[in-house]
Amino acid sequence: MSTDAALPHALATHQETWLAQVEDYAQAYPAERGVATVFARFMADDPLAAARERREGHLTGSAWLVSGDGRRVLLTHHRKLDRWLQLGGHADGDIDLARVALREAEEESGLTGLVVESQIFDLDRHRIPARGDDPEHWHYDVRFVVRACADEAFAVSDESHALAWVDIAAIARDPAQDESLQRMARRWLARTAPV
Repeated sequence: MSTDAALPHALATHQETWLAQVEDYAQAYPAERGVATVFARFMADDPLAAARERREGHLTGSAWLVSGDGRRVLLTHHRKLDRWLQLGGHADGDIDLARVALREAEEESGLTGLVVESQIFDLDRHRIPARGDDPEHWHYDVRFVVRACADEAFAVSDESHALAWVDIAAIARDPAQDESLQRMARRWLARTAPV
């Protein structure tokens, strides 16, 4: 089944773009067809899916920020979630999710000269616990590869306890790592393995 099957109504141009990107992802990673379908339905349902004001859930953008040599990824010890994760955050209504990932990478790392790839690298839907006035809700996280092309000296933002360049192969081997980080590490290693 195609990810765009049985769409309920006419779609805005940006929704069509989202759905095309998700379909490309599903074709690149056939084992991820199920999650791609969940994302496609969510994206097709509401042209404002990227707005934080959608209290039950919204799109977010994240960066698999790799070092110049492609062997390390920059992770954040997230202040609110108290876990090591990839950089990323709310789209705040921005419909260009690759741009969101790039912006979040720049803001959270202090790095400049970063380059984002336009195709989706990973999709992950996860629950965010209630905090303050924000109820528990879903993040539909769309992740993109972002490359550090020059200086790799980061600056820790107020959103993080710490940042660290971490060996991607070590993430892939460590069963204690977050499952989605392991999935992205394995995907990156498979993509960059010599043929």
